Amino acid sequence: MTEAALGFAAMFALAILRVPIAFSMAIVGFVGIGLMRSWPAAYSSTATEILDIAKYTLSVLPLFVLMGNFVTRAGMSKELYRAAYTFIGHRRGGLAMSTILACAGFGAICGSSIATTATMARVAMPEMRRFNYHESFAAGAIAAGGTLGILIPPSVIMVIYGIMTETSIGALFAAGILPGVLATALYVTAAAITSARDPAQGPPGERSDWPTRFKALGEIWSVAVLFAIVLGGLYGGWFTPTEAAGVGAAGGFFIALARRRLSFQALHEVLVDSARTTAMLFTIVIGASLFANFINFTTLPADLDGFVRQFAVHPMLVIVAICFVYIVLGTAMESLSMILLTVPIFFPLAQSLGFDPIWFGILVVCVVEIGMITPPVGMNIFVLRSVVPDVATQAVWRGVMPFVVADTVRLAILIAFPVITLWLPKALGL
Repeated sequence: MTEAALGFAAMFALAILRVPIAFSMAIVGFVGIGLMRSWPAAYSSTATEILDIAKYTLSVLPLFVLMGNFVTRAGMSKELYRAAYTFIGHRRGGLAMSTILACAGFGAICGSSIATTATMARVAMPEMRRFNYHESFAAGAIAAGGTLGILIPPSVIMVIYGIMTETSIGALFAAGILPGVLATALYVTAAAITSARDPAQGPPGERSDWPTRFKALGEIWSVAVLFAIVLGGLYGGWFTPTEAAGVGAAGGFFIALARRRLSFQALHEVLVDSARTTAMLFTIVIGASLFANFINFTTLPADLDGFVRQFAVHPMLVIVAICFVYIVLGTAMESLSMILLTVPIFFPLAQSLGFDPIWFGILVVCVVEIGMITPPVGMNIFVLRSVVPDVATQAVWRGVMPFVVADTVRLAILIAFPVITLWLPKALGL
């Protein structure tokens, strides 16, 4: 336990000194293994983790990243926003609600919270400004809606959790659908309550007639088809997760090509951006794997399990405590590093207490979502400000608070009623 505590302290110290978190974890893991075992063991562990990046299961990550970039390039976000706006934009807070629904739809074909936030900020913020929305409310809706990108499948975070814990990625995707619908509904409710309490926060937009609505729905057919092919093929047993990601990437490519959004220069930009994102993801995975190996040598998971059991507390209280730890970590760390750092510690504990790994994985993703919009680090807040730099950070913090409350309510519901998460995977036989 002492060695693990020193390892965490050293890693956070390096992070404070502005060493990238991937290298902080790798350095501490390498040195820790070298001191506890031997330096040849540290060299061997490092080489093994680097070589493991080439394994087949991890190829799902760059393919889903590529699919998300093609989808973004195809401009589907604008069609999704327009379709939602034609139905509810005329209500108080309707543009914020439209943004949340568009984020849910875009997240279903993108899989990235950061990409969803950045894309929808460009699409929705100008419209909400045109109708004199308070900037804090508008920014809060975009930042919160963006978090749906890692819960509604396909999700890069779920893929990484599945690979780390050897949990079925298809089952995780299925388990994320109903919680994703619940999250969207609660976000829409939070926007409605906020604009009802203060109508000046979200004035109504223009009402659309039914022909306009049907035309807008017709424009999002490509989104529905791509989503149906990727997830339908996965759940129907036609594709493995990696093959589904490949089919999705190909589908995104042909849709962007058909819309004439994919010149040679645009294709080059998509491929380079996907390569950069994949390199970042894999570097973090290598660093976290080295750190996890070091933590396993310290027997921290077993010590933590023994520590919890000696107090004979109800297992659900342990889950609540884990969620609280994640929320605290989310105020200082980004989502991927948090998952990679903590899952090797908390997952064995959850398993030993008899909790379903699929249910626990969805809870982890939900708590990470909260961290993405929680000050001071909330990653989506900074992504939003990079796209709309004239919005003050404090204004975004104020704007996300109603949605943080909605997230807390959703987390409590999912903890109290695991069936919401587990029903669909069981119904599909996953």
